[in-house]
Amino acid sequence: MSNPKDSDPSSAIIDAIRAKRERKSAIAEDIAAIEASLLADIETFDLDAAEQRARNEQQTSTGAGLADPSLVFPTIAPTKTTTSPEPDGAGEAEESTQLFDPRGSLLSQLRQQAELRQREQHSAKAERTASNTTIDRALKRLFFFLHDFVQQLNILKPAIPRTYPLADEQVLGALAWQEGFADYRTQSQAAGALVELVSCTYRLAGGESLYIQRDGPVVERFRSLLFDYGLRFNCKESKNERRYTERADFEIQPEISVNTRWRADFDRGLIILDARNLERLGSISYAIRPQALDQAMLDDFGRLILGLPNRFREQVTRQ
Repeated sequence: MSNPKDSDPSSAIIDAIRAKRERKSAIAEDIAAIEASLLADIETFDLDAAEQRARNEQQTSTGAGLADPSLVFPTIAPTKTTTSPEPDGAGEAEESTQLFDPRGSLLSQLRQQAELRQREQHSAKAERTASNTTIDRALKRLFFFLHDFVQQLNILKPAIPRTYPLADEQVLGALAWQEGFADYRTQSQAAGALVELVSCTYRLAGGESLYIQRDGPVVERFRSLLFDYGLRFNCKESKNERRYTERADFEIQPEISVNTRWRADFDRGLIILDARNLERLGSISYAIRPQALDQAMLDDFGRLILGLPNRFREQVTRQ
């Protein structure tokens, strides 16, 4: 005959709950025992004895061949040391390459190095800001001058006493001012809205057309040269039966476009002048200190455009 207790499902659940409670009670007792042991260890811990043991272990390591502190302590923060001057006075202070002193505080040395780096960065940023501001002011002064300058010349349309040699001792000359304009460009607002480019473009015309003849393979080279100078021209080619160009007659219009671009080189703290057909056909670049771009230099540049005596080239550096 079966036992009723064994067939009752509720009794099995009760037994399971009772076993689970007993396991929790045993775990709680184990945790309490561990906590009591830790508290006992903390109360009996001897800090002085621990430090003494650490010193003894360090001395043992040193005796085993680790006498160089740099082998034990990593290189982290630089420190400076000086050597005593020699009797003859030739000795000088030298900078130590050891970056961590085991006798000092690591955090204090790192903090000093971080403060030094921040000061250096702040100083460099201040110098950069001052240089950029100087360039910005110089370019603004330049734009106001050029804007007014070309407006007056657009009315006066003066003759420009300058010749532009081209080839075979032939030159473009007897030119006069036709029209010009000045413009500028600034950085984005996020970059500071500083003036980064000032341009001045004008056109000279007058005199007579030039007629130049070129043969064979020189034709294309001369044509490319005229394109590079931005000159207007007509070309009449003579070809043989095989459609090969034997000769070309060029008619070059007496008209020259001059372009000057003053751009800020913030990295080097300079203003770069890129000019095409300014004094001669072709391109040239000058480097200019922004501090030197004063009214006297602006006047000299204006005289240079007009073909008058000036000292502009003496104040700039060719790139």
